[in-house]
Amino acid sequence: MPRETLSRRLQAIWYGGPAPPWHLRALSRLFGLMVQLRRAAYVRGLCRSRRVSKPVIVVGNLTVGGSGKTPLVIWLAQQLRERGLRPGVVLRGYGGIAVAGRVPCLVTPDSDVAVVGDEALLLCLRTGVPVVVGRDRVGAAQRLIAAGVDLIIADDGLQHLRLARDFEIAVIDAARGLGNRYLLPAGPLREPAERLSLVDAVVINGEDGGPLGAAGARSHAVVGVQAGFVMRLTGDWLRTLAGTGEPMALSSLAGKRVHAVAGIGNPQRFFAQLAAAGLEVVAHAFPDHHRYRAAELEFDDGLPLLMTEKDAVKCRPFAAANRWYLPVAVSFAGADGSALLARLQRCLAT
Repeated sequence: MPRETLSRRLQAIWYGGPAPPWHLRALSRLFGLMVQLRRAAYVRGLCRSRRVSKPVIVVGNLTVGGSGKTPLVIWLAQQLRERGLRPGVVLRGYGGIAVAGRVPCLVTPDSDVAVVGDEALLLCLRTGVPVVVGRDRVGAAQRLIAAGVDLIIADDGLQHLRLARDFEIAVIDAARGLGNRYLLPAGPLREPAERLSLVDAVVINGEDGGPLGAAGARSHAVVGVQAGFVMRLTGDWLRTLAGTGEPMALSSLAGKRVHAVAGIGNPQRFFAQLAAAGLEVVAHAFPDHHRYRAAELEFDDGLPLLMTEKDAVKCRPFAAANRWYLPVAVSFAGADGSALLARLQRCLAT
């Protein structure tokens, strides 16, 4: 079965579709046992977490696929810089060949996206802080410290127990929540839902539903979590794929038909954002971290082509007239952003 077909079938099961078949549930129980044994090995000292000399903030999620982690990491890095700190970011660099090497790789604005990965290059371009990718997250953190940072943000490091952390943030996509609440492969969970009771903060991306999702609508008390901090992803201005020229208001395309391309964890969120702005969307969903070919962006009908910023860092060689990307920024409901930063600063001060 082709990978994309299998992915679509699993997504349908995970998020509101039929109950998982018995063989997936059996594999899910086996996966859960492996997760439990791994965590127990760290708790009992059979495996050891390595602590580096600077504080570590981990931003991650429980589910496979996108939840809004990278925009939140960008926001955190910017907020911490404004407060006089020197943060840096570590991540595995999924989709880049650098992850196969043992030596952590420092990302620059001129880095090849095929080497460092799309998210790493995006983080470098948007934050202006040092970014290091590598399979060895401890080594990557140490390289950041050598570069002069005084605080480390680990993107997608919730399950990477080898790197000790001082503050954990779990991000949940409000639209999809925790899906059917099964562990992989019967469901989207990397860890049991109860893991949320151990993190320092839960951030809910969007307001489409509760943090446990419609498929598993239960009170937060079930997993020992208080109400999370609510964030939104907003974007009002389109930029050319070539990176030149004036931005164009997204609202200027209201009522018009456009092609929309998204190779992210949850493409439907991007398509829904465009539709909410009044655009008539012809959606083209691709797998997360997809490496585009020029032909995949050719539609020969003269309609505008819109994509996410994460896709844009890979598609710059295919820049052409009427091709745009939509940068997004994090905003928090009410005082949630300030409250999250205050909780973080209190924890790091102890």
